[in-house]
Amino acid sequence: MYCRELTERFEDVWIVSGPLTLPQTGRDGKKTVSYQVIGEDNVAVPSHLYKVILARRSRESTEPLALGAFVVPNEAIGFQPQLSEFQVSLQDLEKWSGLVFFPHLDRTSDIRNICSVDTCKLLDFREFTLYLSTRKIEGARSVLRLEKVMENLRNEGIDPDDYFMSRYEKKLEELKAQEQSGVLERKPS
Repeated sequence: MYCRELTERFEDVWIVSGPLTLPQTGRDGKKTVSYQVIGEDNVAVPSHLYKVILARRSRESTEPLALGAFVVPNEAIGFQPQLSEFQVSLQDLEKWSGLVFFPHLDRTSDIRNICSVDTCKLLDFREFTLYLSTRKIEGARSVLRLEKVMENLRNEGIDPDDYFMSRYEKKLEELKAQEQSGVLERKPS
């Protein structure tokens, strides 16, 4: 969610994401690489995922570019950690991945750490649930479904914020108007 929000604060945002399989040190001190495979085709599951973010406020801005490299374990991390806890140096990520990110970037120029320029804040449980519920509102095709989204939110013990309520009320008005006019959206058969 953090990357989507960057486009509200920066005019240009470039993101490179991918898988990593990093070694684990065993009890004997030896490093090994192992990974799970899933499905009939034995698709490899990486141990970690990386993301490199390069952002520019605007083309006219004299502010330096902002850059961040992150490596996150490919498992549930909960809602407590912040993105900055997963930040690594671009050089380390390039070494681990065998890739060179943004090869035409002048690394001798002034480049700022994105976490010092921006928040690097991940959504907490409440914010994440509100975000998903707002998306569900947008996709609701009936008043009943819309009301179910609200019920689920309240069952989670989350009070809707102003943005959620404005989207909810707008969608409710829209759906009621459709029902009154007899125009119900139907899924194609």
